[in-house]
Amino acid sequence: MANVKLEYIWLDGYTPEPNLRSKTKIWEYDGDGTPEVDALPGWAFDGSSTEQAEGSSSDCLLKPARIVPDPDRINAYLVMCEVLAADGSTHPSNTRGGWDDDDDFWFGFEQEYVLSKEKIPIGFPKGGYPGPQGPYYCAVGNGNVEGRDIVEEHLDLCIEAGLGVTGINAEVMIGQWEYQLFGQGAKRAADDLWLSRYLLVRTAEKYGVTVELHPKPVVGDWNGSGMHTNFSNTFIRNEGGEEGMKKLLDKFAPVHDEHIAVYGSYNDMRLTGIHETQAIDKFSYGVSDRGASIRIPIGTVQNGWKGYLEDRRPASNADPYKVVRRILQTVNG
Repeated sequence: MANVKLEYIWLDGYTPEPNLRSKTKIWEYDGDGTPEVDALPGWAFDGSSTEQAEGSSSDCLLKPARIVPDPDRINAYLVMCEVLAADGSTHPSNTRGGWDDDDDFWFGFEQEYVLSKEKIPIGFPKGGYPGPQGPYYCAVGNGNVEGRDIVEEHLDLCIEAGLGVTGINAEVMIGQWEYQLFGQGAKRAADDLWLSRYLLVRTAEKYGVTVELHPKPVVGDWNGSGMHTNFSNTFIRNEGGEEGMKKLLDKFAPVHDEHIAVYGSYNDMRLTGIHETQAIDKFSYGVSDRGASIRIPIGTVQNGWKGYLEDRRPASNADPYKVVRRILQTVNG
């Protein structure tokens, strides 16, 4: 029998986007390897402090949904939780609950973010701007990249935790980075993204740096930050065909506004029709077109129109549970 640290993580009730919250439970565990999530105890928290309850009836419940090792602490695990109301029903802020998963879907997220200090992206001189975009994307060298120590540490932690991280790169604006993450099953993929965000924010604490997920962190001739969402199901991966894929993509046009509504706040500042985006009030798709709402990768076309599709509309601050649920509704509907 040994004491282990369980870091219970949940999303609060703040709008327009939720914040990550967490607290540690010490739990006696006598098994080997990572505990089964169903064996973990439930817990509670003060919802009046997280915009999820009134002070006169403040208890909210935590239901463990996913557990992975916490490689940055001794004898520790990260536990992604759903929030339930005191009667055990799905809380209104619980975007993971209340809908059915679909394991046939595979998702790949491209999470862009900016590392900032005192509300200024690292690499930006105080009171001014660095040289224009161009030399920073996938760059190397002082003056071209900033924050690599944080990025590399975060990558190692995600790998050690068993999250589906698949790569990293410096992005178009200095101080801006991206990591890619893949998961099979809609909720599992979204769980991994929230857990990876948690590790990123907690790692940045040690460096005195803030992780900025605003989709337009610097106004002007600078790229915004997105969370491009790649997706496929059996049809897209194995059947496809030009006619069938275009028929599927045509299902997205009538519900474009419904997608935009859950694709992140302040996205109108990013989806302007420039900086590799389509305008927020337009829907389009195209082969190898990074100015389209949904890009059809050239590899998908070369493979007989089979593979995956990339929805380029989600903002960097979008809730992945909302994004994957909306894509399931459109494709399956």
